[in-house]
Amino acid sequence: MKLVVGLGNPGARYDGTRHNVGFAALDLLARRHGAVWEAAPRGIEALVGRWRAADVVLAKPLTFMNLSGTAIVGLLQFYKVEVPDLLVIVDEVQLEAGRIRLRPSGSAGGHNGLKSIIQSLGTEDFPRLRIGVGRGDAQRDLADHVLSRVEPAEQPVVAEAIGRAADAAELFVEDGLLSTMNRFNRKDDEV
Repeated sequence: MKLVVGLGNPGARYDGTRHNVGFAALDLLARRHGAVWEAAPRGIEALVGRWRAADVVLAKPLTFMNLSGTAIVGLLQFYKVEVPDLLVIVDEVQLEAGRIRLRPSGSAGGHNGLKSIIQSLGTEDFPRLRIGVGRGDAQRDLADHVLSRVEPAEQPVVAEAIGRAADAAELFVEDGLLSTMNRFNRKDDEV
């Protein structure tokens, strides 16, 4: 069993923002595989969709980004998924817009969603796929940057990265982490 989680903030006001590229990747996976979003079981604050019958769960926590860990722990426990079979898809300001990077573990790097997951799991050792959204203007508040909508000029680049993130999630499910890292962390696959 695999659990693929996209991080974001719930509500229409956050649609199309840089912080919600994780949700966008999950929505793309759901469309590709005919998964239907429904409320998670046992009052877990998340939307879930099933892909490949019973062995893959897609999830979008509805706890807001900074509290994502609570929902993820509940999902792992309910579906009896081991941490190495979890993939978290998240935005990353330290990567230029359009790049993706997959890692087996690591620090939160200042990302509050990852910080919440690390704190809730008690470990940094879980696979994560970061989608680059760029830092933007260094004079601008970082929170304002990630909560703003993707600029029209960047939309094609970010949309392509979301598509590659969905491709990477599919390969993670089929062939595992190492194969996915070998394919998607290559220089020639970057924007």
